[in-house]
Amino acid sequence: MELKVGSRLRSVADATEVVVVKAPIGDVDLRCGGHQMVPLGGDAPAGIGIEVGFDEGTKVGKRYADEEIGVEVLCTKAGEGSLCVGIDPLPVKGAKPLPSSD
Repeated sequence: MELKVGSRLRSVADATEVVVVKAPIGDVDLRCGGHQMVPLGGDAPAGIGIEVGFDEGTKVGKRYADEEIGVEVLCTKAGEGSLCVGIDPLPVKGAKPLPSSD
């Protein structure tokens, strides 16, 4: 799916919702709980569960990013599934260190 900055997506396997903060050019296989995410308000199949190995959970207010791919999302609603691109986990983006004040 082609991501656009500002797009809102949701998981089909749990309650996770995200907003796209940074999007690369081209298609990205953004998943949650092992299943591809869908646009918020879009139709999704019922009865899909979280796959084993993709159950680390998401935390509201955290940014998840992969600098190599160029994707970053902000979690707006937490869930039990973990975010990934394909089968590669999407880690929590760390805080930038502040400059020292000598």
